[in-house]
Amino acid sequence: MYTVSGLARRCGLSRTTILYYESLGLLKAASRSPGNYRQYGERELERLRQICAYRNVGLSLADIRTIVGRPGNDAASILQQRLVRIDAEIETLRSHQRVILRLLGNSKFRRAEMITKDKWVAIMEGAGLSHEQMERWHTEFERSAPEEHQEFLEFLHIPAEEISRIRDWSRKERAGQ
Repeated sequence: MYTVSGLARRCGLSRTTILYYESLGLLKAASRSPGNYRQYGERELERLRQICAYRNVGLSLADIRTIVGRPGNDAASILQQRLVRIDAEIETLRSHQRVILRLLGNSKFRRAEMITKDKWVAIMEGAGLSHEQMERWHTEFERSAPEEHQEFLEFLHIPAEEISRIRDWSRKERAGQ
């Protein structure tokens, strides 16, 4: 038998995560010891390992609940949908990469006073990015490199108040995913 902390350690998670998964119904409510401590067995450990595997491939908790909540459920269709989303994300990142490479090839880009927010937006639009894709770009930039995102926005000579707004919604978008 495992305590909450023991189960968490076995899967490299926090105690809070275990309790959260239990509150969502992803893990069955634990039995209680005579001292009123939660106790989990091998079955819960295996289920938690399965949940972790699905989280590691980027599945949402809702998708995981669908997979583990129904015996005999075919996870293949949900995993295939995840692959389609990953392919779209990769294409978006490749598009960003092409824009950045074009910018780096442009000698005017090297002079900070030559690039502004308006020029940057025009370049991104010219490369075929929609407003939604640009927002996802900001969200990903904020997630993966928040300090560099701040520096980049300053580089575009965006006022501090607007930078704060951009970064705030970028964080909220990330949390909503």
